[in-house]
Amino acid sequence: MTRTKLYTGIYVVLFVFATVQVLVEQSGGLPYWTAFWVIIALSFVKAVMVAWYYQHLKWEPRSVTFTMFVGLLAALALTTAAAYSIL
Repeated sequence: MTRTKLYTGIYVVLFVFATVQVLVEQSGGLPYWTAFWVIIALSFVKAVMVAWYYQHLKWEPRSVTFTMFVGLLAALALTTAAAYSIL
């Protein structure tokens, strides 16, 4: 059974987070590192929400979920390292 209300709510939250990320990046009012960490935090939350609901990890065995989160943390570490290399 599809959970239309749930998926629509998650979509709206993801859309709002993406809009906030763009506004943080475009505003220029925040110091660089503050904006950087806000965007990283929002990206992490968005990735977890997508994996949890849209990739159905909520209903998978915990070992599969753990494996996915290890990969997510590795991607986050690589993204952070790439951001430091730009400076």
